Amino acid sequence: MEKQHTEPLILVIPELPPSNNRFIGRDARWEYQEEKRRWELLIRAALGRYKPSAPFKRAEVSIRYWFPDKRRRDPDNYSGKMLLDGLTRAGVIADDSFQAIRLELLGGWDPEQPRTEILIRPLSDLPGEA
Repeated sequence: MEKQHTEPLILVIPELPPSNNRFIGRDARWEYQEEKRRWELLIRAALGRYKPSAPFKRAEVSIRYWFPDKRRRDPDNYSGKMLLDGLTRAGVIADDSFQAIRLELLGGWDPEQPRTEILIRPLSDLPGEA
């Protein structure tokens, strides 16, 4: 039987993912796939030597983007898709569906150190599940 994680995991990536607007409505499929692979590698690097023995089966994933300026940005343009896919492929979370993930997106401002912080906390149950 796989051991379920009980401690939160925090990953810090010293950059920001591209806005979804960079790819939507453009013929940028290959560029998108390349950027998605790059973010998977950034997630693996942020894990360092820590490799979960088993992925989180259910988790709350909180993504906080620390932007370099106070320019207005929409959360839907930073949906976390590349990050959740990277967490799944890196074996941190088992699945990124609604049945497995509760997602929180936050934005902040840090002109000195723009970055992406990902907090993963285990959940025993998600609302709406039997």
